[in-house]
Amino acid sequence: MSDLQTLLDEREIVRKLGRFARILDNKEWTGLPDVFAHDLSFDYGQGERAGIAALEDQMRQYLDVCGPTQHLLGSIMVDVNGHEAVSRSYVQARHQRRADPVGGIFDSTGEYVDRWQRREESWRIVRRDAIWFLHSGDPAVLAANVGGLG
Repeated sequence: MSDLQTLLDEREIVRKLGRFARILDNKEWTGLPDVFAHDLSFDYGQGERAGIAALEDQMRQYLDVCGPTQHLLGSIMVDVNGHEAVSRSYVQARHQRRADPVGGIFDSTGEYVDRWQRREESWRIVRRDAIWFLHSGDPAVLAANVGGLG
C-alpha cells in the first residue's frame, strides 16, 4: 500500500467514526450499516453479541428511552495494514433525561477498540469492544418508563 492510500484509508475510517456518533445522536438507526458490517461482533460491556440487528437493538434499548445525547470521539489512532485496520478512540457520551432539558444527565467515558475490514462497499467495523473507564450521573436517564417517561 502506498503512503497516500494509507492516509486516505485512515481519513475514511475517522470520518466513519464521526458518522457513527451522529447516527447515535440523531437516532438514525438505518445508518448503522454505513459503518458496521452486517456480520460484526461486539461487546459493549454486557457480553458478546453478533450481527447488525443485535447492535441496533442494543443501541435502541438505551438511546430510544432517553432524550438528547452527544457522543464525542477523540484521540483517534488508526493503524492500517492492507485491507484490515484497527482504530482506538476515546468516547465521551452524554445522555439527558427525556423531556427534561434541565434534568438528569448520565455520562459514560471510555474507549472504542474497533477492528475494520475493507469490504466491497468500503471500510466497515467487523469487531467493536467498548472499554468503559467511568460512568457518572443518574443511570435512570437510560431506563425505560422512569418517572412516567418513555
